[in-house]
Amino acid sequence: MLQNPATKYRPFPSVDLADRQWPHRSITKPPIWMSTDLRDGNQSLFEPMNVERKMRLFRLLCEIGFKEIEVAFPSASQTEFDFVRRLVEGDHIPADVCIEVLTPAREHLIRRTMDSLRGARKAIVHVYNATSRPFRDFVFGMTRAEVVNLAVSAVELIRQLAAEQPATDWVLEYSPETFTATELDFALEVCNAVTAAWGASPERKVILNLPTTVELATPNVYADQIEWMHRHLDRRDSIILSLHPHNDRGTAVAAAELALMAGADRVEGCLFGNGERTGNVDLVTLALNLYTQGVAPGLDFSDINAVARTVEHCNQLPIHPRHPYVGDLVFTAFSGSHQDAIKKGFAVNPAGPLWNVPYLPIDPADLGRSYESVIRINSQSGKGGIAYLLENEYGVVMPRRLQVEFSGVVQQYTERHGGEISAAQIWQLFATTYLDTCAPICYREHRLFENGHAQGIRLTVDIDGSARVLTGEGNGPIDAAVNALRSAGISVQVRSYEERSMSASGEGGNAKACAFIEITSGSGGGEVYGAGVDANIVTASIKALLSSVNRLPASLRQGERQAAA
Repeated sequence: MLQNPATKYRPFPSVDLADRQWPHRSITKPPIWMSTDLRDGNQSLFEPMNVERKMRLFRLLCEIGFKEIEVAFPSASQTEFDFVRRLVEGDHIPADVCIEVLTPAREHLIRRTMDSLRGARKAIVHVYNATSRPFRDFVFGMTRAEVVNLAVSAVELIRQLAAEQPATDWVLEYSPETFTATELDFALEVCNAVTAAWGASPERKVILNLPTTVELATPNVYADQIEWMHRHLDRRDSIILSLHPHNDRGTAVAAAELALMAGADRVEGCLFGNGERTGNVDLVTLALNLYTQGVAPGLDFSDINAVARTVEHCNQLPIHPRHPYVGDLVFTAFSGSHQDAIKKGFAVNPAGPLWNVPYLPIDPADLGRSYESVIRINSQSGKGGIAYLLENEYGVVMPRRLQVEFSGVVQQYTERHGGEISAAQIWQLFATTYLDTCAPICYREHRLFENGHAQGIRLTVDIDGSARVLTGEGNGPIDAAVNALRSAGISVQVRSYEERSMSASGEGGNAKACAFIEITSGSGGGEVYGAGVDANIVTASIKALLSSVNRLPASLRQGERQAAA
């Protein structure tokens, strides 16, 4: 058993913010997005990306619509430095995209970083130093004043080196690393000193990035910390307040959303949450969360599958099949009750202006996902899902009672064979069960004729392999066919009849109509369904009648024929 946590851990302290405003706010516009897939995401990989994969991912980020992309940690290695040079010298950076690089607050590393950006049109230089007490006391052995001086000295050096490259439009970003574990008054002191050292103004804004370097508390605490800083910072109109949430507690997305309500302007993260330990905030989830609330995120995920496959290739990491919005199974329902609700939602949703389908918070089509995988069938599935697949893929709209009957057929199949069954397999099972039944009666042809006020039929069939021509009359083709069968000793009663046009493509795509007939034997024994498909609705109906007769239990068919004899 786990030990008593109270002996080892202490609750994170709350923020003294009695009049907090963020709980009453909503997000009404997207933040400034900054992708750190190529830097923070890349440095967390077991095998960092090579140049080909980094270039491919950079192009994807540009296509999606990111205007700020952190591309490297140039002072960390020659490979990182060379990648920045490749982007700049090869003119790979679109005119509306600003690249960003990261550097620690150390002089030789800052100089190396600034060299990597020589000739860039615009660049964000992101400098950081740790500010929390454990780092001050245990890691660096520095006083508060020394930490502030380190940050200010780094900023002054960047300002000096930037002035030596006036052709580049320079933007400063500063992060008090381990912000969430830093005393708020001290975080404020460091940030105010940095903005003053840079000479921040509304025309020359500083990005102040307040990271959850390690997620230590519930998301509301991070929101309180952000709102407190938002309300107390000097030169707030000269600051872009940025977030960099990590996911140690599994709440990075929630923390980012609440912090945006608390006054933040910008979010840094990775497409699918890749990053050190449990990862950075997932920008796809965050952006599409906004989208489902009616807020255009400014990022294009209309072909989410292409994005996912590219990221998997570049990171060499699989995306979980249940990952929000993008996983292969997130729009898939196996549960019978879920399938039934989704089927009914699809049936009525086109009538309304707003998306409102049960269990689907977003229209899969908006992300370039088809409806084919929404409902998939296994042994847990119900009649609603099976009916949906046949209707959506093959245009077969089954009567309700037939849905119940056929779902039992499908369930027996899945329990016997295990695993999942595809729409094509369901169609084949439907055809085998209802459409391809040729014993003991096999349809050959029919001819209709009029006899006064009655409808007559000459029905050519094989019965037990022997050709027969059966004749009957009635008040319509089906009644006439029932009477024709009676002449062969087969007596049935039609309980229900339905016909449907078939408009979906698939194996039944060339057929124009599908007929369903429910019969009962004159000897009792319950009802059975039959189905028929043909370009001619009368032919489809005759086939459906014979299908239902063939599906009667053999003892009932035999009993009727013996009685007739």
